[in-house]
Amino acid sequence: MSYPGYPPTGYPPFPGYPPPGQESSFPAPGQYPYPSGFPPMGGGAYPQAPSGGYPGAGGYPAPGGYAAPGGYPGAPQPGGAPSYPGGQGFGAPPGGAGFSGYPQPPTQSYGGGPAQVPLPGGFPGGAMPSQYPGGQSPYPSQPPVMTQGTHGTIRPAANFDAMRDAEVLRKAMKGFGTDEQAIIDVVANRSNDQRQKIKAAFKTMYGKDLIKDLKSELSGNMEELILALFMPPTYYDAWSLRNAMKGAGTQERVLIEILCTRTNQEIREIVRCYESEFGRDLEKDIRSDTSGHFERLLVSMCQGNRDENQNVNHQLAQEDAQRLYQTGEGRLGTDESCFNMVLATRSFPQLKATMEAYSRMADRDLLSSVSREFSGNVESGLKTILQCALNRPAFFMLGWHHRCSGRELG
Repeated sequence: MSYPGYPPTGYPPFPGYPPPGQESSFPAPGQYPYPSGFPPMGGGAYPQAPSGGYPGAGGYPAPGGYAAPGGYPGAPQPGGAPSYPGGQGFGAPPGGAGFSGYPQPPTQSYGGGPAQVPLPGGFPGGAMPSQYPGGQSPYPSQPPVMTQGTHGTIRPAANFDAMRDAEVLRKAMKGFGTDEQAIIDVVANRSNDQRQKIKAAFKTMYGKDLIKDLKSELSGNMEELILALFMPPTYYDAWSLRNAMKGAGTQERVLIEILCTRTNQEIREIVRCYESEFGRDLEKDIRSDTSGHFERLLVSMCQGNRDENQNVNHQLAQEDAQRLYQTGEGRLGTDESCFNMVLATRSFPQLKATMEAYSRMADRDLLSSVSREFSGNVESGLKTILQCALNRPAFFMLGWHHRCSGRELG
């Protein structure tokens, strides 16, 4: 039986080829269409190698030597013809002479599906995962859409007993030294409402003020944290605002975190608590400690008049996006009052829709535009509002670890 085109043109002669007396059974040199296709694409017959002949001393690979999905030849069968799906050629033969096992290419690209390239010897630590967790790239093209959450991460403890907890705290502070871990185990695993009941039970049982005892036994960051957890959320916010503006200097990021993220009701309660507890007017303190566009943004925030309608007006979102672009990226200079008006009055769901409309219209996200048009504290304030519109819990978890907020901790 003859095989046209075998061996390739110009290939050096091999000893013993053709075998003496069998010259007519082999094709003449120079007829095999190399390198345009070797072996034949599309399922041509695979020539049987003579013993000790081409290629290599071992002849052709044994059955099972070609193991490659998606466009690579199947295992040659003795005297038979392997299939070549799609006519895509073949890879280095695992197990062949001089080869220790090459990885085979994937059946499709990384962007189109879960195909992976196995590494020689296997993927470090085990099998290579077939796809990204959840079936998605870890780099989403758009910010994740999440519902707005206003509750802390600590839930009320089951089988709560205020008197038992008060007794544990008393033992932790009694005698020489303080068992700080026992205090943490109780305080950090109770809701704020449960902590208030523990404080009342402690005074009833021992005739002592729990907060004063804690202050005398703790110090530094531990003292600040534990005492903050015992403050009602509204009081803690008001206390934080007062401390941020008291004395020399101002902690602007504390003002931003509280005033730019709370609901209307929370802000109004903070304003009342600030006046009743400290005898001061919050707006006046803001005006005396800040200035410029940052002052105007915080004054707008402390009014507690943001629209809280959860229904989204897409026509208004488009109009606001156009307005923000024309007063920011679309002109020389920036009209800060327009940004203040939109970001201080629209609901968070409405602002999220505006951000989406802005991205489609300007081919740039609104957060990036704010970074380009503003700087300093007013930039931080505006971006905080937008980040809360996108994902309020993520803002607190990822962006602001500088202090412990009573609201977020329960």
